Amino acid sequence: MVCITIDQAGDYLGQEVTLQGWLYNKRSSGRIQFLEVRDGTGWIQAVVVRKEVDEAVWGEASRLTQESSLTIRGTLKEEPRSKWGYEIWVSDITIVQLAEEYPITLKEHGTDFLMDHRHLWIRVPRQQAILRIRHEIIWAMQEWLNDQGFIRVDTPILTPNACEGTTTLFDIEYFGDKAYLAQTGQLYSEATIGSLRRVYCFGPAFRAEKSKTRRHAIEFWMLEPEMAFCDQEENMRIQEELVAYVVHRVLERRGEELVVLGRDTAALRRVVPPFPRITYDEAIDFLKAHGEELPWGEDFGAPHETIIASQFDRPVFVTNYPSQVKAFYMKPHPERPEVAICADLLAPEGYGEIIGGSQRIDDLDLLKQRIREHNLPEDAFKWYLDLRRYGSVPHSGFGIGLERTVTWICGLDHIREASAFPRLLNRIYP
Repeated sequence: MVCITIDQAGDYLGQEVTLQGWLYNKRSSGRIQFLEVRDGTGWIQAVVVRKEVDEAVWGEASRLTQESSLTIRGTLKEEPRSKWGYEIWVSDITIVQLAEEYPITLKEHGTDFLMDHRHLWIRVPRQQAILRIRHEIIWAMQEWLNDQGFIRVDTPILTPNACEGTTTLFDIEYFGDKAYLAQTGQLYSEATIGSLRRVYCFGPAFRAEKSKTRRHAIEFWMLEPEMAFCDQEENMRIQEELVAYVVHRVLERRGEELVVLGRDTAALRRVVPPFPRITYDEAIDFLKAHGEELPWGEDFGAPHETIIASQFDRPVFVTNYPSQVKAFYMKPHPERPEVAICADLLAPEGYGEIIGGSQRIDDLDLLKQRIREHNLPEDAFKWYLDLRRYGSVPHSGFGIGLERTVTWICGLDHIREASAFPRLLNRIYP
């Protein structure tokens, strides 16, 4: 008797098979027990008919508790009334482990309770769907970049210096010296473009931001492409093509999961390049016209980004932010040095920034000046300055936040569901 996974069941209709999994739910009519079984690849209804099995098998089915692990043997049959299209008629059951009383019952629970039991909450259909879509997004992003000639080069998680800002760093003791958890791998990627031209890194990033908004996580994953001989126009074109590819890949391959989440796929189907663009100045005027006064030179908060994005049916680039609110490495605009050659990509439907990108400073003296203006230690950036001494070229790059992208594509209310074990301001357990 062949042992299969549930996602293979359609290929074995009419045959006797063995399945291994966990009991999700159970109901009984007295003479028949219906077991809803999952195995990590899918879900199936197992039918136990009392008069057709040994009394011992019936007894084992009766003993099963929610989330007990089990092995079932039986015949796969087509069943149009089943939401899966087939079911398995059981001939034998082996209980692998009889679960204790399960804390997450099939009823509503509070968010704190569910987060305390995140290690179990990830088993429910909704959370499974999110994790599968997250996997698809990662796969699609890397596949698209690989096909475009990018090389993945992993960058350090422990770094000797800051990149995005000294106020949001996690510092640790490093054999008598101070080190930091990486905020980004970008600076190291700028080094590897001198070797490989087009690169990307993909890994965890850490920001010690004391923020409790639905968009912020303390630890998150970020994919960061960097390109030599690339200006900001090409940089934005790559961003929009990548994002559109990822969205349509999810639509193509994860339709069932989007249904589980109740996601409005019509909104996702509108994500087609080219994406609209507005300048920071235009965004300030738009906010003012909608009753939101924001002094020029201040960065946008979540409410501002929501208002700006609301006028578009797809992601929108906001370009040329004031240099004072952006990182030290962003190249100033040649005609307006008070603004940077940069862009944030805002997702529609109120999900805010998912990408930040810019053309980088390629002039040694200007980069030194910017490091001093940001009160950063020049000695710590000696190796970074070397990149402008030996073969500096125009180059650009961006970072796309994985959890924010998952939150948007899945249509989630909060970023905490976008990773298996989120790290938030008030949560590091489990």
